[in-house]
Amino acid sequence: MLQVAFWFFASLMVLFGTCVVLLRNPVSCAMCLVMSFISLAALFVTLDANFIGIIQVLVYAGAVMVLFLFIIMLLDLRTEKSRRLNFGATVGGVLVIVGFLSIMTQVILANPAFAKTLPPLAGNQVSDVKLVGMTLFHSFGLPFEVVGVLLLSATVGVIVLSRKSLR
Repeated sequence: MLQVAFWFFASLMVLFGTCVVLLRNPVSCAMCLVMSFISLAALFVTLDANFIGIIQVLVYAGAVMVLFLFIIMLLDLRTEKSRRLNFGATVGGVLVIVGFLSIMTQVILANPAFAKTLPPLAGNQVSDVKLVGMTLFHSFGLPFEVVGVLLLSATVGVIVLSRKSLR
Protein backbone atom coordinates (compact mmCIF):
# COMPACT_ATOMS: atom_id res chain seq x y z
CA MET A 1 0.00 0.00 0.00
CA LEU A 2 2.84 2.38 0.81
CA GLN A 3 4.42 1.68 -2.56
CA VAL A 4 1.17 2.60 -4.32
CA ALA A 5 0.97 5.83 -2.30
CA PHE A 6 4.61 6.59 -3.09
CA TRP A 7 4.10 6.23 -6.84
CA PHE A 8 0.82 8.18 -6.71
CA PHE A 9 2.42 11.15 -4.96
CA ALA A 10 5.53 10.91 -7.14
CA SER A 11 3.40 11.13 -10.29
CA LEU A 12 1.41 14.03 -8.79
CA MET A 13 4.66 15.84 -8.04
CA VAL A 14 5.91 15.37 -11.60
CA LEU A 15 2.54 16.46 -13.01
CA PHE A 16 2.40 19.66 -10.96
CA GLY A 17 6.09 20.34 -11.64
CA THR A 18 5.34 20.13 -15.34
CA CYS A 19 2.43 22.53 -14.87
CA VAL A 20 4.79 25.01 -13.17
CA VAL A 21 6.89 25.08 -16.32
CA LEU A 22 4.10 25.04 -18.90
CA LEU A 23 1.45 27.37 -17.48
CA ARG A 24 1.55 31.07 -18.41
CA ASN A 25 -0.21 32.64 -15.42
CA PRO A 26 2.24 33.31 -12.54
CA VAL A 27 -0.38 32.73 -9.84
CA SER A 28 -1.33 29.37 -11.37
CA CYS A 29 2.35 28.44 -11.53
CA ALA A 30 2.80 29.32 -7.86
CA MET A 31 -0.24 27.27 -6.87
CA CYS A 32 1.07 24.29 -8.86
CA LEU A 33 4.38 24.71 -7.04
CA VAL A 34 2.51 24.56 -3.73
CA MET A 35 0.87 21.31 -4.81
CA SER A 36 4.25 19.97 -5.88
CA PHE A 37 5.67 20.80 -2.43
CA ILE A 38 2.73 19.08 -0.74
CA SER A 39 3.22 15.99 -2.90
CA LEU A 40 6.89 16.00 -1.93
CA ALA A 41 5.91 16.17 1.74
CA ALA A 42 3.62 13.17 1.21
CA LEU A 43 6.55 11.32 -0.40
CA PHE A 44 8.62 11.97 2.72
CA VAL A 45 5.80 10.64 4.90
CA THR A 46 5.59 7.44 2.82
CA LEU A 47 9.33 7.00 3.40
CA ASP A 48 8.86 7.31 7.21
CA ALA A 49 10.50 10.74 7.32
CA ASN A 50 7.57 12.39 9.07
CA PHE A 51 9.47 15.35 10.47
CA ILE A 52 10.94 16.33 7.10
CA GLY A 53 7.48 16.04 5.54
CA ILE A 54 5.98 18.36 8.16
CA ILE A 55 8.82 20.86 7.79
CA GLN A 56 8.33 20.71 4.00
CA VAL A 57 4.71 21.76 4.40
CA LEU A 58 5.39 24.40 7.04
CA VAL A 59 8.44 26.05 5.53
CA TYR A 60 8.14 25.63 1.78
CA ALA A 61 4.43 25.18 1.07
CA GLY A 62 3.55 27.60 3.85
CA ALA A 63 6.01 30.41 4.38
CA VAL A 64 8.03 30.51 1.16
CA MET A 65 5.06 30.16 -1.16
CA VAL A 66 3.07 32.78 0.74
CA LEU A 67 5.97 35.15 0.12
CA PHE A 68 6.11 34.17 -3.56
CA LEU A 69 2.38 34.77 -3.98
CA PHE A 70 2.62 38.03 -2.09
CA ILE A 71 5.40 39.25 -4.40
CA ILE A 72 3.54 38.11 -7.52
CA MET A 73 0.41 39.93 -6.45
CA LEU A 74 2.38 42.95 -5.28
CA LEU A 75 4.13 43.30 -8.64
CA ASP A 76 0.81 42.78 -10.45
CA LEU A 77 2.30 40.43 -13.03
CA ARG A 78 0.12 39.74 -16.04
CA THR A 79 -0.23 36.50 -17.91
CA GLU A 80 2.66 35.93 -20.27
CA LYS A 81 1.76 36.27 -23.91
CA SER A 82 1.88 33.13 -26.02
CA ARG A 83 4.83 32.81 -28.31
CA ARG A 84 5.52 30.47 -31.16
CA LEU A 85 7.50 27.42 -30.20
CA ASN A 86 11.06 27.22 -31.45
CA PHE A 87 11.29 23.92 -33.34
CA GLY A 88 15.00 23.42 -32.65
CA ALA A 89 14.62 24.05 -28.92
CA THR A 90 11.63 21.71 -28.73
CA VAL A 91 13.46 18.88 -30.50
CA GLY A 92 16.55 19.46 -28.33
CA GLY A 93 14.45 19.36 -25.16
CA VAL A 94 12.75 16.12 -26.20
CA LEU A 95 16.13 14.56 -27.03
CA VAL A 96 17.52 15.56 -23.61
CA ILE A 97 14.48 14.04 -21.85
CA VAL A 98 14.70 10.79 -23.82
CA GLY A 99 18.44 10.56 -23.17
CA PHE A 100 17.99 11.17 -19.45
CA LEU A 101 15.22 8.58 -19.16
CA SER A 102 17.25 5.97 -21.07
CA ILE A 103 20.32 6.50 -18.89
CA MET A 104 18.22 6.32 -15.71
CA THR A 105 16.58 3.10 -16.94
CA GLN A 106 19.98 1.54 -17.66
CA VAL A 107 21.29 2.51 -14.22
CA ILE A 108 18.25 1.11 -12.43
CA LEU A 109 18.27 -2.16 -14.39
CA ALA A 110 22.04 -2.65 -14.00
CA ASN A 111 22.10 -2.24 -10.22
CA PRO A 112 20.64 -5.21 -8.30
CA ALA A 113 20.28 -3.13 -5.13
CA PHE A 114 17.25 -1.38 -6.63
CA ALA A 115 15.31 -4.67 -6.81
CA LYS A 116 15.86 -5.51 -3.14
CA THR A 117 13.13 -4.58 -0.67
CA LEU A 118 14.25 -3.26 2.70
CA PRO A 119 12.82 -4.30 6.07
CA PRO A 120 10.56 -1.79 7.84
CA LEU A 121 12.13 0.65 10.26
CA ALA A 122 12.01 -0.09 13.97
CA GLY A 123 9.40 2.01 15.78
CA ASN A 124 10.55 4.63 18.28
CA GLN A 125 8.90 5.10 21.65
CA VAL A 126 8.80 8.91 21.26
CA SER A 127 8.37 10.48 17.84
CA ASP A 128 10.85 13.01 16.56
CA VAL A 129 8.04 15.50 15.87
CA LYS A 130 6.99 15.42 19.53
CA LEU A 131 10.58 15.98 20.67
CA VAL A 132 11.05 18.96 18.35
CA GLY A 133 7.70 20.44 19.36
CA MET A 134 8.44 20.07 23.07
CA THR A 135 11.86 21.68 22.65
CA LEU A 136 10.51 24.49 20.50
CA PHE A 137 7.62 25.49 22.74
CA HIS A 138 9.22 24.83 26.12
CA SER A 139 12.74 26.16 25.60
CA PHE A 140 12.26 28.61 22.76
CA GLY A 141 8.72 29.93 23.26
CA LEU A 142 9.65 33.61 23.50
CA PRO A 143 11.98 33.67 20.45
CA PHE A 144 9.28 31.84 18.47
CA GLU A 145 6.73 34.55 19.33
CA VAL A 146 9.22 37.35 18.63
CA VAL A 147 9.87 35.96 15.14
CA GLY A 148 6.10 35.83 14.53
CA VAL A 149 5.67 39.48 15.54
CA LEU A 150 8.68 40.47 13.43
CA LEU A 151 7.25 38.75 10.34
CA LEU A 152 3.85 40.34 10.94
CA SER A 153 5.35 43.83 11.24
CA ALA A 154 7.46 43.28 8.11
CA THR A 155 4.36 42.23 6.17
CA VAL A 156 2.42 45.29 7.34
CA GLY A 157 5.41 47.51 6.45
CA VAL A 158 5.60 46.11 2.92
CA ILE A 159 1.88 46.66 2.42
CA VAL A 160 2.10 50.26 3.66
CA LEU A 161 5.17 51.03 1.52
CA SER A 162 3.77 49.45 -1.64
CA ARG A 163 0.31 50.93 -1.33
CA LYS A 164 -0.64 53.29 -4.11
CA SER A 165 -1.26 56.79 -2.85
CA LEU A 166 -4.89 57.81 -2.52
CA ARG A 167 -4.58 61.27 -4.08
